[in-house]
Amino acid sequence: MTCQTYSFFVLSVVMIYFGRFGNSSFLAQLQNDIDQLKADFNSSHSDVADGGPIFTEKLSNWTERNEKRIILSQIISMYLEMFENIDKSKAHVRHIAEELHTLKNSLPDSSKKVKDLMDIAKLQMTDLKIQRKAVNELFIVLQKLVETSTSHKRKRSQSQWRCRC
Repeated sequence: MTCQTYSFFVLSVVMIYFGRFGNSSFLAQLQNDIDQLKADFNSSHSDVADGGPIFTEKLSNWTERNEKRIILSQIISMYLEMFENIDKSKAHVRHIAEELHTLKNSLPDSSKKVKDLMDIAKLQMTDLKIQRKAVNELFIVLQKLVETSTSHKRKRSQSQWRCRC
């Protein structure tokens, strides 16, 4: 995949994943709009390849449906942030921005979940008070983990049993 197709790829994955591609003419129009946006940004410039992709590589690390919804929601938010500073007088820019807003509105707000992850990562586990709280919650956390892994194994074994029929 070339650097020029990254933005189209990410948007395509997101839109396919959430069922927004109804027909091939819509996809062709979106491809055309993104090609025009690439020209606006001169995305064929050699520095685009520096450091590798910014979104597409991260998508492969998120495999479960709910996980993907979280990461895709954040990616869409980043695109929307970028589009806030883009001149929307051009029709192709407005069309892409409208599609991004539609996608964002179809997603649950995952920013709270991302904030929770960031808050957990910031915890000072060397702080005695934090350690006390963590120890106090350890059994509940382990219990949730066991419940989650047991239900996942049960679903997997049930589906394997069904397939043998």
